[in-house]
Amino acid sequence: MTYVISQTCVDVKDRACVDECPVDCIYEGARMLYVHPDECVDCGACEPVCPVEAIYYEDDLPAADRAFLAINAEFFDELGSPGGAGRLGVVDRDHPSVAARAVASSA
Repeated sequence: MTYVISQTCVDVKDRACVDECPVDCIYEGARMLYVHPDECVDCGACEPVCPVEAIYYEDDLPAADRAFLAINAEFFDELGSPGGAGRLGVVDRDHPSVAARAVASSA
């Protein structure tokens, strides 16, 4: 089991969860953050600090966000397990489903 970052993180990327994560398993893509499912230790430290409530325990994902379980995992298909987000820095790409989303207007 793991924690999952969902659609409300797209184009927000607050990073409070990154600062709180004790194992450095939250990676930054171009438009959202992603939890590495093999590096996450299920501590839950990230969930309460997210200002947009984008983080859920896998079993608690709302139906509308179920696709984000696969989206978070598939983001790492090419990256593998780098062993820490801090040393990798921002990954200048996103999962194709996230990259294809319209950018929210900031009107």
